[in-house]
Amino acid sequence: MIIMTKLKVGILGATGMVGKELLKVLFDRKFPIGELRLYASERSAGKKVRTELGELTIENANTADYSQLDIAFFAIGGGWPKENAPKAIEAGCVVIDNSSTFRCDKDVPLIIPEINPQAIGNSKLIANPNCTTAIAVIPLHQIYKNYGLKKVIISTYQSTSGAGNKGMAELEEETRKVLNGEKAGNELFQHPIPFNVIPHIDAFQENRYTKEEMKVVWETRKIFGDENIPISCTCVRIPIMRAHSESIVVETEKPVNPDEVRKIFEKTPGIVVKDDIDNNVYPMPLTSSEKYDVEVGRIRQNLIFKEHGLEFFVSGDQLLKGAALNAVQIGELVVKERFS
Repeated sequence: MIIMTKLKVGILGATGMVGKELLKVLFDRKFPIGELRLYASERSAGKKVRTELGELTIENANTADYSQLDIAFFAIGGGWPKENAPKAIEAGCVVIDNSSTFRCDKDVPLIIPEINPQAIGNSKLIANPNCTTAIAVIPLHQIYKNYGLKKVIISTYQSTSGAGNKGMAELEEETRKVLNGEKAGNELFQHPIPFNVIPHIDAFQENRYTKEEMKVVWETRKIFGDENIPISCTCVRIPIMRAHSESIVVETEKPVNPDEVRKIFEKTPGIVVKDDIDNNVYPMPLTSSEKYDVEVGRIRQNLIFKEHGLEFFVSGDQLLKGAALNAVQIGELVVKERFS
């Protein structure tokens, strides 16, 4: 029996959506925490949070002493990780970063534990993928591994919580206005979100794709270790609170059989197959929210690529497998290799 060392763990950004989920997942999966410290903005410092280790006081993330931590989960965006990750590493702390800051850095591993755990190596800084990427690649990698990929076309349907607490609040408030006969407004999103879909997430790039769409391209290639996979993606914001869904079409190098793929998916860790069309069972945000596994269904032969084509639909909780759960799974790998 392996006895794991009890570790000094920090959550940086503990009051945000991902930070709160990290706290839940760490305890749910019985992460070996000896001491837990929670950090957030100066504004939140001093607030109390109830945890399974008792009531903890939020500390100022800008003054964190990383020498007091073994592992730090970063859940703060903007330029903050770039400034603070080197400080943590120099102090001997392992950093698992949920922001986009280091994902495309060739010297920083980008990890999905079910796919490329070996890529962690001895790195003290590990990047967590974009939520949309994380949900797509769990089933997509099985196709890549078993049949090869010639083309990948993804369309996403992303919830407002992908934009944080403010995104959900805007959906709730503006929907209330519409139902009361008032005109909906918008602050965070480019257009009013109630009863609408917006094909615009993040900034447009020179190639007329958005940065969110290109993240899926760049990150999938990096995780698979294959820069030649042709991928195209369209990302759409939809008026729901939680969980992202994606329609995925692939052209494969080898002939692909939907029944065979269904059996492969059923044996794949991190996937639950929801594919009983006779009983209206398929992936939905309603059933995938607050669940660890990614739902996969509507598995069928693509009409264009025929025996070399497959089409399926996925839905997953972007705050869990798309963020907090994946980060904790990375932490579990680090614990196993370095602290056991």
